[in-house]
Amino acid sequence: MALDQSFVGRTYPPTAPYEVGREKIREFAEAVGDANPAYTDPDAAEQLGHPDVIAPPTFVFAITFKAAGQVVADPQLGLDYSRVVHGDQKFSYTRPVRAGDRLSVVSTIEAIKSLAGNDILDIRGEVRDEAGAHVVTAWTKLVARGAEEV
Repeated sequence: MALDQSFVGRTYPPTAPYEVGREKIREFAEAVGDANPAYTDPDAAEQLGHPDVIAPPTFVFAITFKAAGQVVADPQLGLDYSRVVHGDQKFSYTRPVRAGDRLSVVSTIEAIKSLAGNDILDIRGEVRDEAGAHVVTAWTKLVARGAEEV
């Protein structure tokens, strides 16, 4: 059954703040194999004009995908997560994520489409710091595979 188009535009409450730590940034940079010293060395980050180490661009995915869980878990939406695959991800930054940031995410359903028996759900996550300043917008595309006919 196709997802209800009336959910397009629905916005979910902001997440509790996520505190970005140096160690988390370092671990993530190592996991993705990015040796940029701005991710691990505060002095290197400062030489680039940052007050502390910064996170690799895809680091914020962990925060925004968790926030998108509010959408996925919405019982009224009726998404069968067991049939979901990650379709796409993109980011638009105002500034890099930094160690010490406390970030909250507001998720909004931007689009719901049906294509070849699959539902495609586009979720926009607006990430803001504690002062309410925009840091990054993340778009996540989820594809819910259609049920196989027997």
